[in-house]
Amino acid sequence: MLRSEVSRFLIVGLITVAIDLFFYSMLVSQGMSVSTAKAIGFVMGALFAYFANKYWTFSAKGGWGQFIGFLVLYGSTFVTNVGVNAALFHFLANIDSAFFIAFLVATGSSATLNFLGMKLLIFLPNYVKR
Repeated sequence: MLRSEVSRFLIVGLITVAIDLFFYSMLVSQGMSVSTAKAIGFVMGALFAYFANKYWTFSAKGGWGQFIGFLVLYGSTFVTNVGVNAALFHFLANIDSAFFIAFLVATGSSATLNFLGMKLLIFLPNYVKR
């Protein structure tokens, strides 16, 4: 079961990252600040990730409590994502690939925290026998 969840989470994650990167790069190219564009990209990806992970990855049946938990989890990983991205983008400013390195490290950091949070906190009731 864990292997299947990880595989599905990775597929959802790749699509989520594509959504995030699309909005991030499009908005930066239109002159928006890096942090604002990253925030919007993250939120757009998160909306997709909630529904895909709830119904496909974890087959969860819960209601608003899970959604609220997801918002709290993604709120905290949002801060991690945008902060890591901004710090690395600034630190690597003289490197041509700073944009993508910062994006990938920020995404990897928040994705790891998101999987653990969803598996162990948000969708945990699906695994607990009552």
